[in-house]
Amino acid sequence: MHTTGAQALLEALIAEGVEIIFGYPGGAIMPVYDALHGERERLRHVLVRHEQGATHAAQGYARTSGKPGVCLATSGPGATNLITGLADALMDSTPLVCITGQVPGPKLGTEAFQEADVIGLTLAATKWSCQVTDPDQVAPTIARAFQVAREGRPGPVLVDITRDAQTGAVTAPVQTPPPWEYAARHRDLSALDRAAALINAAERPFLMLGHGVSLAGAEHLAVAMAERAGMPVAATLLGLSAFPVSHPLYVGMLGMHGNYAPNMLTNEADVIVAVGMRFDDRVTGRLEDYARQARIVHVEVDPAQVNRHVPAEVALVADAREALDALLPRIEPRLHERWLARFREYEAREEAAVIAPELAADGGDIRMGEVIDRLSSMTAGKAVLVTDVGQHQMMAARHFAFEQRARHITSGGLGTMGFALPAAIGAAMARPDVPVLAVAGDGGIQMTMQELGTLMQEQLPVKVVVLNNEHLGMVRQWQELFFDGRLSEVSMTNPDFTAIARGYRIEANSVSAREDLDASIATMLAHPGPYLLEVRVGRQDNVFPMIPAGASVSEVRLC
Repeated sequence: MHTTGAQALLEALIAEGVEIIFGYPGGAIMPVYDALHGERERLRHVLVRHEQGATHAAQGYARTSGKPGVCLATSGPGATNLITGLADALMDSTPLVCITGQVPGPKLGTEAFQEADVIGLTLAATKWSCQVTDPDQVAPTIARAFQVAREGRPGPVLVDITRDAQTGAVTAPVQTPPPWEYAARHRDLSALDRAAALINAAERPFLMLGHGVSLAGAEHLAVAMAERAGMPVAATLLGLSAFPVSHPLYVGMLGMHGNYAPNMLTNEADVIVAVGMRFDDRVTGRLEDYARQARIVHVEVDPAQVNRHVPAEVALVADAREALDALLPRIEPRLHERWLARFREYEAREEAAVIAPELAADGGDIRMGEVIDRLSSMTAGKAVLVTDVGQHQMMAARHFAFEQRARHITSGGLGTMGFALPAAIGAAMARPDVPVLAVAGDGGIQMTMQELGTLMQEQLPVKVVVLNNEHLGMVRQWQELFFDGRLSEVSMTNPDFTAIARGYRIEANSVSAREDLDASIATMLAHPGPYLLEVRVGRQDNVFPMIPAGASVSEVRLC
């Protein structure tokens, strides 16, 4: 009996170590689903409720497991619904392999039912996309797709397979494609001695960690580097959980809503060691005023990011694990106590002006920061925290005490609302041994709330916390601060979130009184299955510190 292209596809996925696929069937991908019927022992399929949910779930799986996430979708709207997640994964360097069905080859270009130019539509949202029309090319193309997704700066790829390539017979033996030589071509560690000399001579060195540290599995080397050089450490939003928050050298988060000390003192550092980060605008603020006094050592796997925004005096082009492993023996042991003391001074100012009021039980409405602080404390900072986008995201980044690797999952570069719930589903499937919290605002949760159906069907113990302030909070904050208080279309009339959750047969509760908060969280955490907890928080709270758009990092505001 001959092997079809659809069967070859599944065998290729199994050969890559794939165990879980997130998807939604339809006409053009039906031959693959038919083949999948016979592979249920080897491949677990998770039926999402929307294809965007498939991509976000695959992102959560990839970010937590370290392996590429895999999606299946049909042609036309099935494929176009993937694009937001593909773009998000591209910005945040998340490896995905997305497979779409397509109309039969002879019908390409005829505007057949559910035909869309998927390659044209996804070129700007993927690291690589291609179309397969020959059954013999299915398996080697999938093998190449996984190579491309993983190597160099990771990212999403899309393979579009025509229906006749799925049903046709494979006639040629499977050929493994030659290795993709991207990493070898672009690796450059020739400046290791120069980098070490700069760090060893520095009086005010500053180590900045980005997402690339976690992608490379280099967290332990980042700790070793910081301890050996005795220098303060800060993280970008996606770099959170790459360095223990409790470590005495950790000084906080960088960026627009980051901590006061690392932002203010960026412009006093004499050497900045940036590892696995791309100096995006949310970190740098006004570029012409960013760290002009500092000599930059940039460790980055993607050569396109070197000197793109901030000029580097020394560049090490390699993944963070390889670069730090080679650099570490060249670093002389030191401790910059006076420089670290400067950070503690600024931390004290932020504590008094921002953190203490955020966490104060002052008798008013529950505040977002309080909720995150209690979640952190009651899970000992060991849960996987998956957040949506908005004020709650920044509060979570500021107040959750990340102590272990791969514990912070969020949408960074694209800022995709609706990310949290499906991404938490993927994270829970990757790490069933770790508590998974999905924290969302009342706006973001309603963008992908249908994935409660996936949570119900899979019975995953994801705990969903909805921080409900009845506003699109971050937009409201900007309108209040920078548009003379003209609030335009940010007030939300919301449904009964607990009733919706119960409609999906998910246990739920709502809390609005501070004295009930701890008990409500404890009940949620103790529940063995999925749970939704709505916390009604203050409507007018803002997130500070804040660097206004177009301002310098040293112009950060505390109020």
